[in-house]
Amino acid sequence: MLLAQQPRNDYLVVIGDCELLEERARLMGLPWRSLPFDPAGPSAFEQGSLTVVHAPLAVPASAGKLEPANAAYVLRTLEIAADGCRDGRFDAMATGPVHKGVINDAGFAFTGHTEFLAERTHTQHVVMMLIGGGLRVALATTHVALKDVVRHITADGLEQTLRVLQHDLIARFGIAEPRIAVAGLNPHAGESGHLGREEIDIIIPLLERLRREGMRLTGPLPADTLFNPERLRHFDCVLAMYHDQGLPVLKYASFGSGVNITLGLPIIRTSVDHGTALELAGSGKADTGSLRAAIELAGGLARGQP
Repeated sequence: MLLAQQPRNDYLVVIGDCELLEERARLMGLPWRSLPFDPAGPSAFEQGSLTVVHAPLAVPASAGKLEPANAAYVLRTLEIAADGCRDGRFDAMATGPVHKGVINDAGFAFTGHTEFLAERTHTQHVVMMLIGGGLRVALATTHVALKDVVRHITADGLEQTLRVLQHDLIARFGIAEPRIAVAGLNPHAGESGHLGREEIDIIIPLLERLRREGMRLTGPLPADTLFNPERLRHFDCVLAMYHDQGLPVLKYASFGSGVNITLGLPIIRTSVDHGTALELAGSGKADTGSLRAAIELAGGLARGQP
């Protein structure tokens, strides 16, 4: 789903199969009319209509049923969105959830939107950050098996992550001097080396060096006590070392209304904070709060008003 900004208003552009969208609208008893995308913008909004860039399915889709034959279709919608943002047809993109497993089952190496969009836009280093419940939580590693996290925590990687995070908090969110809390990797941030030496050998020396450049970094802090309101009020963002260190806290505080944003890209990309919920497909019972929040944030970032 895309947000294309025009001088008079913002409007949504959906990338998908028109016949699929029409069928789902009919099954749910919703009004439906498909309008072709015009970069110049619609003359007026029409109740019950959507502006659509048609991308055809490979085979018919059934609600709630995974279909590997349509994996290429899913990836094609992302390509159209990313390419349109790069060439100026669109101002931002907001994505729904995808099922990574079925895409991989179809023979595509796919670990997630974040990595896919980095490759598509030829971006060397991107950062996943989620926003919700009054928190901003970024990740040093993303979709990596827990057994592999340690080898992904390197001084070079952390430095790139912190520089991207610092840059986009300033450039995209208008925070002049971001205050970033950095979580330790190990329990109790290593307990002076007794529970792991990554803090002593990697994280602390890097933070000290970047502080000398003027970056406002605190840490490494024990993750089990970092996420409390009194401590968090002193920071603009938390950098967690791995996916399930930082995101359970944020999702507890904001599930259903949180937003995922990819930092470091040359385009604006936001997404929902949840998975596919196949059991709700076609039922009309899915909560749209996170998608609405993602679209609103994409529009705000496009206008320079996050």
